[in-house]
Amino acid sequence: MARDEMPSIQAKRVSPHNIRHTTAVHMLGSGVDINTIRAWLGHVSLDTTNIYAEVDLEMKAKALASVDVSGQPAEPLRQRNLPSLMTFLRGI
Repeated sequence: MARDEMPSIQAKRVSPHNIRHTTAVHMLGSGVDINTIRAWLGHVSLDTTNIYAEVDLEMKAKALASVDVSGQPAEPLRQRNLPSLMTFLRGI
């Protein structure tokens, strides 16, 4: 049994809900999309699944690392000559 392998577990109250919650949070942290987690948990609504969608600091850091926050466009903006647009803008 688990308590034989890990005596400290006896002091904790582990329920099926705790196991589902922990598994859902770990799945989310591993990059599994929320809709797949919803299906795995058997939820009808994503609103119910979003209760499990706790974002930890590591997930926040990964999200920030994946975006460019410099404020500069990824590629230089090209100036285009669109006469109809210019005519429209001048008419405003």
